[in-house]
Amino acid sequence: MSVEVLDGATIVKFVEDEEAFNLAVRHRFGHLDTNHDGQLSYAEMLKELQSLRVFETHYGIDVKPDPEEIAHVYDSLFVQFDHDSNGVVDLEEFKAETKRMMLAMANGMGFLPVQMVLEEDSFLKKAVERESTKIKQLLN
Repeated sequence: MSVEVLDGATIVKFVEDEEAFNLAVRHRFGHLDTNHDGQLSYAEMLKELQSLRVFETHYGIDVKPDPEEIAHVYDSLFVQFDHDSNGVVDLEEFKAETKRMMLAMANGMGFLPVQMVLEEDSFLKKAVERESTKIKQLLN
């Protein structure tokens, strides 16, 4: 984990950079696709859904959520990715929903910089790294 400064524009530019965004999506999809069948089952996506930390804490205090509520939320999130409702998520569905979620985050964040703790392999971290690389190229 690292502390980074980013804003909505950082995320939007990352998503609009098709090469960088597609590479990040393919990398994450390949990591999640543990049986290498080109599709993500609910079980394969569960770890990713859990990484969203929807239920981790409440104002910094750990809470024990209702297991039925957790199951319902993760089921709902999986359905968001499974656009054709066939019980698995293919690369295009994963890419489309990731893009939609990233743009929603950018919209909610706005264009004022915020400081965040980011996981090393997260899409947000990749967005920050992409922007840093672009700035370094401009300065050289």
